[in-house]
Parts: sequence; C-alpha cells; structure tokens
Amino acid sequence: MRENDWVSLYRDDGIVLRTQKLGEADRIISILTRRNGRVRAVAKGVRRTKSRFGARLEPFTHVDLLLYTGRSLDVITQAETVRPYGEPLAADYPRYTSGTAMLETAERFTPVEKEPLIRQFLLLIGGLRALCEAEHDPRLVLDAYLLRTLAVAGYAPALEECAVCGTPDPGVAEEPAQRSGSRAFAVPAGGLTCRSCRPPGAATPAVATIALMRALLRGDWAQADASQPRHQVECSGLVAAYVQWHLEHTIRSLRHVEHA
Repeated sequence: MRENDWVSLYRDDGIVLRTQKLGEADRIISILTRRNGRVRAVAKGVRRTKSRFGARLEPFTHVDLLLYTGRSLDVITQAETVRPYGEPLAADYPRYTSGTAMLETAERFTPVEKEPLIRQFLLLIGGLRALCEAEHDPRLVLDAYLLRTLAVAGYAPALEECAVCGTPDPGVAEEPAQRSGSRAFAVPAGGLTCRSCRPPGAATPAVATIALMRALLRGDWAQADASQPRHQVECSGLVAAYVQWHLEHTIRSLRHVEHA
C-alpha cells in the first residue's frame, strides 16, 4: 500500500444516475451522493456474471458505497443497497419515464463533480419516493421536482409578480377558469410578466395553470391533485420549456414522458 493510502478511502451514499461501459468488464457509475455531490467512479468487473455487486449499481438504486480516490476516476470497492427505487418503477411506464427524467435533470443540475449539493440530493430522494408511493400523478410529481430543483439552483420562475418590474400578478384575484390578457408567461424573462413588460411570443396560460405551478412549488398536493388535466398539460409544457431554457440543454427523457 502507498503511504497514507488510508486517507483516500471514503464512504458515502447516493442515487445511481447513469452507467456506461468501460473496457470488457467494468462500468463507470455516475452517482449523486449525499456529502460529495456528483461522483463518477469505476466499478470493476460488474459486467461479469459473478460480480459481487453489479446489480446494486443500476440507475434508480440508493446505495451505500465505500470508494477510494483515483487519479482520474474514483473506484468503488463496496456497495450495499439502501433502497432499490427501480424495481417498483420498472412495472409502470409513466412512472419509470418520469423517474428517468428526474435522473437526467439531477445530472444536468450538478455539472461540477464533487461539489456538495445536499438539497439537490434530498429533492431527488423525495421525488423518487413520491413516484414509488404512487399517490399522485407521475407527471405532477415530475413537474414538482423540476420546479423545486430550479428553485434550489436559484432559477425559480416568478409566479406571484411580474418577473421584470415586480408588479403583483392580477390573475390571483381572477376565477380559475378565466384567462387574463394582462398576464403572460415568458421563459426568457423568468416567469410571469405584466402587460407592459410582456415580450413578443410570450404564452398566455390559464389562471388555474399558474395556480397549479404555485401549488407544486410549495407542495400543496390537495390543490395539485384536484387540478384539471388540461391545466396539468399546460403546466407541464411551461415547466419543461423553462427548465430546458435555463439548462441550455434538452432533457431527452422528457420526450418519453410526453408519450407515456
């Protein structure tokens, strides 16, 4: 052993986000961990049929890991399953695709490796748990996760006032079924805009759609679950456009969610 080799060993737990083949028998595992942020590590020999822990390092799995720091990639030496979220999701296509979009989003929002992001980790755990419990529509769970992830990253959309001038949203006092020409939603502007600040091409969502977005952001599931399908669809479109604009990258998994 090298001198002070013990210093390079560390333990952490995390959610497996993605895997990719390496050589003939190894895999690179991307994990969002509790204490070390996103980590990319090599799992040696996991593609062999006699691997000790290959099945524990699949996407959606919450694992407890022992790793040591390598020159370019860390190496996983032990892996114990905490909770296999993938098993209940695999039997339900809409929930599986929503979960896949969560994993991809979590990876996009953690571009720097080993930067601790405990709130992003806890959001992902909560989102996957909600999908598995199946108490809410999976697309609502996904939209709630996306909105809260944006908020944690500092990109929460303005939903109570104009994103440009700060004028309170007049739609709050309107009936849910109405639409107001004085209120619009502009992704580049950062959310709701008033009539004076409305840029060309801005959407004019229903008041109930904005109310649904507010409910998802604050965790008001009674209101979210009672929302109408047409408002849920409109909400999902706005949330998807908003998150991808801020990431400057397409979330490819969202295409499968739309077809679920």
